[in-house]
Amino acid sequence: QVQLVESGGGLVQAGDSLRLSCAASGRTFSLYAAGWFRQAPGKEREIVGAISETGGRTYYADSVKGRFSISRDSAKDTVYLQMNSLKPEDTAVYYCAVSAYLQRDPRPSQFGSWGQGTQVTVSS
Repeated sequence: QVQLVESGGGLVQAGDSLRLSCAASGRTFSLYAAGWFRQAPGKEREIVGAISETGGRTYYADSVKGRFSISRDSAKDTVYLQMNSLKPEDTAVYYCAVSAYLQRDPRPSQFGSWGQGTQVTVSS
């Protein structure tokens, strides 16, 4: 079982940047693909992006392509989500989770060991 803890959220203005971190403990994190997801009030949880076990492949939702990037540091068992040019519609609770393998079309149902989430609020 992998335990995940997200951090780095906060209140920012439109156009600002934030970097979220997802720190893992427990089983070997490097064996898993990792994903970032978000859920806004009244909406379903959606994938933001994901990264393969080795970091060689990434996936991004169309809504964040060119603005967000995912990376992982195996030495620190941590995955990052760099968010640039933030928009008010990016406001949500952001979660990380892991999967045995990064599918071509990743979805929340393929992931587990969810963290508690970190709030990101972007004001206009």
